[in-house]
Amino acid sequence: MRRLYLGSLIWLFGLGLFFVLFCGDRALSQSFQLGLPVDCSSTDNCFILLYPDRDPSPEALDFECGRLTYDGHKGTDFAIPDERTMERGIPVVASAPGTVLRVRDGIPDQRLQDEGGLPPELEGQECGNGVVIEHSGGWTTQYCHLRQGSVSVQPGDRLATGDAIGLIGQSGFTSFPHVHLQVAYNNRIVDPFVGSDVEPGCQSDRQPLWAEPLSYVPTGNIRSGFATQVPTLSDLWNGKFSNTELPSNSPALLFWVQTFGVLEGDIEVVELHDPQGQIFAQNNSPIAQSQKVWMSFIGQRVSEPLAAGNWSGHYRLERNGQVLLDLEREVVLR
Repeated sequence: MRRLYLGSLIWLFGLGLFFVLFCGDRALSQSFQLGLPVDCSSTDNCFILLYPDRDPSPEALDFECGRLTYDGHKGTDFAIPDERTMERGIPVVASAPGTVLRVRDGIPDQRLQDEGGLPPELEGQECGNGVVIEHSGGWTTQYCHLRQGSVSVQPGDRLATGDAIGLIGQSGFTSFPHVHLQVAYNNRIVDPFVGSDVEPGCQSDRQPLWAEPLSYVPTGNIRSGFATQVPTLSDLWNGKFSNTELPSNSPALLFWVQTFGVLEGDIEVVELHDPQGQIFAQNNSPIAQSQKVWMSFIGQRVSEPLAAGNWSGHYRLERNGQVLLDLEREVVLR
């Protein structure tokens, strides 16, 4: 009996050691949970534009094998529609309880062009204004691109989930207003949509860190509206062309739509209707190249005043016979 008892103890010890070595990381991963890093209650459109890159090769793929990422992207980008929304002040909050480790403020907000490289003055400051929070168990979270002058915490401050740390901005190396949330476990970058102990790639088992499940949205609408001149993406990120009333003697009338996550071969149907419901302009065509951010518009120049009343724009995006987006907007001409 003594020999059997001793053998049982050895077996139990070995089982415990196995759990610590091989299961401890998974258990610790599942015990750490994240809330949203941004309070979007003051805007009707807050969305994830970019996810961490899951592909170890130069081919960038997000955790759903989609294209909403770029090579080497290490965080999740929670975006807002434009700079006007940013100016209203959208709070960035702590995603989990912890202690502030580092902060940086004082870097100007400036939206850089997508095709441009890193400016020399931002070398080593790609994150812009940011906060790093240390959590228990070896976890850290980093929040980047905060609005200049908005960082409201100091190193050593203890925070609860949801405590404000700043405002969404576009400081550092960024081309749109957002907060970049970067998660690490023992100094190793973790994709919060899959967990800490998952192999690289987009077909792995997942243990998401979110306290509440977050849906993956591969394609969505950012903004839409009307303009009296041809818009640019820069105009739309600036927040231009948000008027719901326009003069009937404008030199042109256009209906525009800004979307994210379009793919080559998607079919766009865009129509602009006059107050009688007649088609003023329309387009029905496939998208030639996949784009993370995309803009479409239709309309025409005019030499005579347009009919006063309610004009409407209709946009539909289809993929493999499925309607992904179907929206309608109105503008009043006076």
